Amino acid sequence: MAKVVWTQWDDIHVPQGVTKLSPINTPLESADLSEINFYVPPYMGSRPALERTKAMGHLEVLQMPNAGYDDALEFLRPGMTLCNGRGIHDASTAELAVGLTIASLRGFPDFVRSQEKGEWKHGRYQSINDKRIGIVGFGSIGQTIARNLSGFDVEVIGFSKSGRDGSRTMSEFDTLLPSLDVVILILPLNDESRRFFDAQRLAKMKDGALLVNVARGAIIDTDALIKELNSGRITAALDVTDPEPLPAGHALWSAKGVLIAPHVGGNTSAFEPRARKLVESQLKRWAAGEKLENIIVDGSH
Repeated sequence: MAKVVWTQWDDIHVPQGVTKLSPINTPLESADLSEINFYVPPYMGSRPALERTKAMGHLEVLQMPNAGYDDALEFLRPGMTLCNGRGIHDASTAELAVGLTIASLRGFPDFVRSQEKGEWKHGRYQSINDKRIGIVGFGSIGQTIARNLSGFDVEVIGFSKSGRDGSRTMSEFDTLLPSLDVVILILPLNDESRRFFDAQRLAKMKDGALLVNVARGAIIDTDALIKELNSGRITAALDVTDPEPLPAGHALWSAKGVLIAPHVGGNTSAFEPRARKLVESQLKRWAAGEKLENIIVDGSH
């Protein structure tokens, strides 16, 4: 059977015997997609890019260009393998997690607002140093965040289901939550994690604590978060929201003590070289009949 791959890169290297398609010769909106066997949805293509799989009757591999894959599960069919982009966004997302933490603690939003008004307003802000920081989700991105934080005088506690790689188990999280100055969320969205940070957990947070979310918006109960923020008891820095995109006029925009980024964690100059490297490696394995990396659902059996 022919091997046909579609990616957003026209110049990506493919092994001998693999036909390469891209937006240049095969626009997703108008071309015949029925012969595609290996599909890499355009990055940030969201649901419309995944909907295209319905026109790919011979699709064998759905290779996501990001670590998150929850939105792809409903598009799987028998015989289809789903791989995620584990490793692609480690550097960028970890960088933003630390950046949002520092920006929020040190008052960057206040500085920007004052600059726009031409006002010089001196004040004392929190340092990231001497903080106890919990990282909820200790996979490759969580561990990269921990390494990035290692240059500061902080105590880092990772939490994971397994308790591997020096992390604590999730069963210990609620006990330790009231002692954490910063909580960084980078766990996958699934039935267990949806609204993981509900009103009860938000209420357990230490007074003055910062909640940073670079995972998925639905991991936090938005209404409960807005209530806590407006009480002035905690602050938040969010790269993801629920709903997303956050509509104009939504109460979260005007909540107290929140810094909002428009889901840019992985979308940096570091994305493309890492994504291309992973896809090229996967194509080599696929063409050679070898087991793929980062398999979430194995449809080959």
